[in-house]
Amino acid sequence: MPKLNEFAAFIFDMDGLVLDTEPTYFAAWQEAATIMGFRLEPELFIKLSGSHYNQVENHLQAWFGLDFDLHRFKQLGTERWRDYVLKHGIKVKPGVIALLDYAEKMGIPVCLGTNSWSRYARHCLAIAGLSKRFPLMVTGDDVERVKPEPDIFLKAAEKMQVDISRCVVFEDSHTGVVAASASGAYTVFVPSTFPVNPQTIALCHCKLDDLTQVFESLPT
Repeated sequence: MPKLNEFAAFIFDMDGLVLDTEPTYFAAWQEAATIMGFRLEPELFIKLSGSHYNQVENHLQAWFGLDFDLHRFKQLGTERWRDYVLKHGIKVKPGVIALLDYAEKMGIPVCLGTNSWSRYARHCLAIAGLSKRFPLMVTGDDVERVKPEPDIFLKAAEKMQVDISRCVVFEDSHTGVVAASASGAYTVFVPSTFPVNPQTIALCHCKLDDLTQVFESLPT
């Protein structure tokens, strides 16, 4: 098992890994679907974890049919999401701050690698008070192919001028772990939805319950 200080750079997913945003999305999407006369079951949301919104729309169309108004759903969902986060905020996941502090202390570069659009990523980080902690980021706007393709992580390594094989990627979803594994990075899986897919565990190098365990599993 490698040590944390042996890696040259850290790459973090955002939704479900750094920020507890996935419940905020689902709350907004459930409300939007209800307004439109549909029901978005919790088990459907598990399948959407880690997906880019274009992928979410494809799933919704498949579940609800071609007559499902994606434009209205997006509009309603965005409105409900903004109302929700303004009222409840966005929580930072356990262990994130300690890991970012460690990276800063050791001079290890960090980059956010998320399927989310840039404007949403920046908005979420601002609400959570983390804007200054991620000066580098690669979002779904920056690549032609989002996760589960490895492009986001490869571009993040390129931005940090580090070979991807010397990076550790922290991910919470099957989609993200597939992408991280394909990139050639050392992959740490911190699941945010359950039950956990056995294939995800098989693909990752290390599984943690949360990021507070990173210093035990990858000692410094």
